[in-house]
Amino acid sequence: MLKGQHIKAGTRLLIAPASRKVFQDALDDGTAQILMNAGATFLTSGCGPCVGTHMGVPGNGENVISTSNRNFPGRMGNPKANVYLSSPAVVAQTMIHGEIVNEQKELTVQ
Repeated sequence: MLKGQHIKAGTRLLIAPASRKVFQDALDDGTAQILMNAGATFLTSGCGPCVGTHMGVPGNGENVISTSNRNFPGRMGNPKANVYLSSPAVVAQTMIHGEIVNEQKELTVQ
């Protein structure tokens, strides 16, 4: 969904691969290049983003959309940040548009 696209100015797309192997697979199949071309930043594998220890704790009122598996006030280090959980497809669309959207698109699996 991000191939040939770029994230909206003022947004950050942070990618934390589940493991070194997952990151290597993304390098090997070209996924990492597509994400980097779109403006993504890769983080080291681990739990950092889940608790807000990656590139700083979200600020008061900052909006975060995440593909993590749990959500509760303070989940990413600040109970005054807005954290939304979503699918990778909705996150990709949100990064392009700069707001949470869910356009119904037919995807082709290659």
